Amino acid sequence: MTQAPNQTQKGDLGELARLFLRLGLTAFGGPAAHIAMYRDEVVNRRKWITDEHFLDLLGATNLIPGPNSTEMAIHIGLLRAGWRGLLVAGICFILPAMLIVLALAIIYDQYGTTPTATWLLYGIKPVIIAVVLQAVWGLSRKAIKNRVLVVIGLAVFGLYLLGFNELLLMFGGGLIAMLIANASRLRQAAASSAIKLLSIFPPAPFWVQGYSANGHEVSLLTLFLTFLKIGGTLYGSGYVLLAFVQNDFVERLGWLTNEQLLDAVAIGQFTPGPVFTTATFIGYLVAGIPGAVLATVAIFLPSFVLVYLSSPFIPRLRNSKWLGSLLDGVNIAALGLMAAVTVELGREALVDWVTVALAVAAAVLLIRFKVNSTWLIVGGALVGFISSFF
Repeated sequence: MTQAPNQTQKGDLGELARLFLRLGLTAFGGPAAHIAMYRDEVVNRRKWITDEHFLDLLGATNLIPGPNSTEMAIHIGLLRAGWRGLLVAGICFILPAMLIVLALAIIYDQYGTTPTATWLLYGIKPVIIAVVLQAVWGLSRKAIKNRVLVVIGLAVFGLYLLGFNELLLMFGGGLIAMLIANASRLRQAAASSAIKLLSIFPPAPFWVQGYSANGHEVSLLTLFLTFLKIGGTLYGSGYVLLAFVQNDFVERLGWLTNEQLLDAVAIGQFTPGPVFTTATFIGYLVAGIPGAVLATVAIFLPSFVLVYLSSPFIPRLRNSKWLGSLLDGVNIAALGLMAAVTVELGREALVDWVTVALAVAAAVLLIRFKVNSTWLIVGGALVGFISSFF
């Protein structure tokens, strides 16, 4: 059983704000990297929660729609300082990325292009590899409870690299772990033990299914409701987000062109924080600053609601013989996916001796000397900037 951290303390809100503003400015590399940085800060350094509790929060975010790393920030804020902490942590993590993306959208709208940051990612990506691998290793020691979970984790790792859908692997891993762990109970009570899974999940969020863009009239209400729908139903990575946006804003509404969508992808790749701030960029293109604000609020709003509603049920998940094993399976599947994403990132990031040396140095500084991952990322960006002159 995991232990909950202390709830509210004096100064918690200020500390949460400073922490997540910093993470929002430096959390490059996507959800796996964000989660690794959270673990470094709230488990290793501040000891707000245990690795076991952190894993359970990670598993819970994978069972609800929305951006996992943002939902982890919201969960941590809620546990640390109640509903005020939920708002502070979530907003402070989202806000820096939103403002950066909004500035880039304004530049793009004025000049038809955005600044490139190839040199930035050149130095940051190798550091991210070290950060994520350290988190995967540390969490795996708590997540691996038996040989079945080892097999599930390795299977998810391999199947993801072969191209299998991440959601299928995540829920499949959880279901297999639950069925195997409760096989004897299933045989004994096959006819009478109906598990009411829906009782542990929060109710789904409710939504209702002067500007112009690309010759089409833009409705702010439609913009808001469309991003609200996406935020409330989307599982998976940023690539899944792009599929939703392409279907709604390019095909159905005609507010974006495919070229603009590709530029939105580029913005998401070299800005820190949640990939879902792509909504800020799109909102600005179709309806200026009001559109950027409404799109950002709409896509993240379901995450705040779902985390708040689901948080009380996480201890019940863990304490249930059936659903605790489901959570174990989801947790190990999540780590398998994190490891697989790191391999894919490594293929892109470790391109020469400089990047390899940077990854090794980051790993040594992180593991041996416990250097804060934020400073390692800043150092990686500096190395990338210096390298751009050679």
